[in-house]
Amino acid sequence: GFFPLQVLNEKKLQEVDSLWKEFETPEKANKIVKLKHFEKFQDTTEALAASTALVEGKLSKNLKKILKKIVAKDAHEQLAVADAKLGGVIKEKLNLSCIHSPMVTELMRGIRSQIEGLITGLPSREMAAMCLGLAHSLSRYKLKFSPDKVDTMIIQAISLLDDLDKELNNYIMRCREWYGWHFPELGKIITDNLTYCKCVRKVGDRSNFASSDVSDILPEEIEEDVKAAAEISMGTEVSEEDINNIIHLCDQVIEISEYRMQLYDYLKNRMMAIAPNLTVMVGELVGARLIAHAGSLLNLAKHPASTVQLLGAEKALFRALKTKRDTPKFGLIYHASLVGQTNAKNKGKISRMLAAKTALTIRYDALGENTSAEMGAENRLKVETRLRLLEERGIRRISGTGKALAKTDKYQNKSEIKVFDPSGDSTLPVVSKKRKIQEVEEQDTEVPVKAKKFKAEMKGE
Repeated sequence: GFFPLQVLNEKKLQEVDSLWKEFETPEKANKIVKLKHFEKFQDTTEALAASTALVEGKLSKNLKKILKKIVAKDAHEQLAVADAKLGGVIKEKLNLSCIHSPMVTELMRGIRSQIEGLITGLPSREMAAMCLGLAHSLSRYKLKFSPDKVDTMIIQAISLLDDLDKELNNYIMRCREWYGWHFPELGKIITDNLTYCKCVRKVGDRSNFASSDVSDILPEEIEEDVKAAAEISMGTEVSEEDINNIIHLCDQVIEISEYRMQLYDYLKNRMMAIAPNLTVMVGELVGARLIAHAGSLLNLAKHPASTVQLLGAEKALFRALKTKRDTPKFGLIYHASLVGQTNAKNKGKISRMLAAKTALTIRYDALGENTSAEMGAENRLKVETRLRLLEERGIRRISGTGKALAKTDKYQNKSEIKVFDPSGDSTLPVVSKKRKIQEVEEQDTEVPVKAKKFKAEMKGE
């Protein structure tokens, strides 16, 4: 509750360094301060409301009533307060002079150490229990942490889901291999594992396929193919005891599959209750694995976006740092639908942007008061818009309709000036380029004469 104390000896308060000596024992403390009034809290809720108001520097209703009584009786007295902000509020609303100094801080420390001696009628065990309960409530309020938001259930559920998947795969492989010795063609016709086990459990021996009706399990076309294959099967004959064991294994597979579906629905509901924005961003499975990897939702909220991006790829990261190679671009976030639907070239960019938005949604879910998934939907829309822009840019480059290729050449007006040819105006007769036959013959006769003269000149020399 609230209990104002009156200082009896103000002179001793002036010695701040030695003030702690006056509170060594309850007897000494009673000589310094005296209990004036005690206003008890009705329940824990009222105590929490009063504590949160003091933490935030606000004036609660109960405190206001007590201070009004003090103002009515001792208006001339000063009120020592540990919080200067609260003192300002009291002075403004009640016109009561407040004091805050190192001396007041030491005085509060001394009162806190001897509070059991100053307030009579409260056993130490009850005081400790009340303080612990109020501390837990106050811490929960500070962290905005609801006790209903228990992420331990998510961690256990996603771990169990992974274990069930491994066991189911082992059981189904064993069932297919075991029954395959008797009816090997059935495994190629029925690809769905659960349908395969239901069909085997209902029919048993392959000779029963001709007389059995499996229309509630298989479509008509596949049923006809199964019956036709059963008549000409190359499998070996097995005993009735073997068939019973195979049917028992099929029962186990069907039961585990049904329980897995229930567990998945439970995990989906818990994720939407605890981390709705994270679930909208990356899906319930990826979100649950991120929480399980970090240990809790609060621990995950403390991680930066770069760490969220690489959660689950620690071994690859340190191997890359050790060998001085390229570091990985994504970890568990790779399995998110937004990263999976983009092409290989843009996976790194989208995973980086998705990790940044996911870190915001995680902090909003862990520390925020609002439980709606509007913020997650808005951020997912931003990432999808960015993804669409990156893909359209790639298509533009491939098709040749990008901005760089869409630029048109600058228009230049080239005028052609035709010059008049005056050679067409000549009136002279055109001389034929072909030589006449007579001229050619004359040239042929002149050539040997010249050769003879050249030889005579050489002999004369």
